Amino acid sequence: MCDQDQFEHDRLEYEARGLVTRRQFGVLLGAGVSMMLPRVAGAVTVTQSDVSITTPDGTCDAFFVHPATGQSPAVLVWPDIFGLRPAFRQMGTRLAESGYAVLVVNPFYRVKKAPTAEQGGATPIDQVRPLAQGLNEATHMTDAKAFIAWLDQQKPVARGRKVGTQGYCMGGPMAFRTAAAVPDRVGAVASFHGGGLVTQAPNSPHLQAAATRAQFLVAIAENDDKRAPTEKDALRETFTKANLPAEIEVYAAAHGWCPPDSRVYNEPLAEKAWARLLALYAKALV
Repeated sequence: MCDQDQFEHDRLEYEARGLVTRRQFGVLLGAGVSMMLPRVAGAVTVTQSDVSITTPDGTCDAFFVHPATGQSPAVLVWPDIFGLRPAFRQMGTRLAESGYAVLVVNPFYRVKKAPTAEQGGATPIDQVRPLAQGLNEATHMTDAKAFIAWLDQQKPVARGRKVGTQGYCMGGPMAFRTAAAVPDRVGAVASFHGGGLVTQAPNSPHLQAAATRAQFLVAIAENDDKRAPTEKDALRETFTKANLPAEIEVYAAAHGWCPPDSRVYNEPLAEKAWARLLALYAKALV
């Protein structure tokens, strides 16, 4: 997960194979450059704001966006190692336009306010890896509880509806552990090119998630699967044994293919993953 040398090797390979797609307009190469994502059919009008959330360890800066009217199911979004930035604000807004109240957090708030990666998804991994290394199971759990509790207090959030959570890269284990931290609230969990979902430790994220009643979507990058070919099997076996619905698929894309500012962004496969996410939330957030 997020190994700089391996990342560069894979990026060049996937570019050579034509599996990296960057449109001429709308590609975010830096943290401050605007971008475009495919428009949402029937998009609703949304309201957005920067918010501050009190946690046991301080104050987290986050982005909250939701339909302008009514109440909607809530979704907690955990960004990848490059953190809260324009790309994830766009992704959160797009999800809100599909009918959800979306909170995108800065997981590195203990150290630095967003943006935490100067060049967005083009930032060298070595510059942001220390931020990720400062997080662990305890921070995942306490943050998840604080963020879900905050969402439950917001007027745009539908009462009595399950909450969804999704994570990218290092955010995958965070999403899994969110379900474990608040099992009575989380109904759907999605991981996109998540790293560290399966470990040999008794507190492995996949084992903790399997103790919940959530439904799962796990989208695995092809190069991650090559490096850990048994992980998908462990996930399937664990979720099947727990009798939990789980869609687990390996995508013919490189680690990081979903955020549009990624150097390995693959729009067709990112759109496929996005469609599967919406299908999961439609059936699980009831």
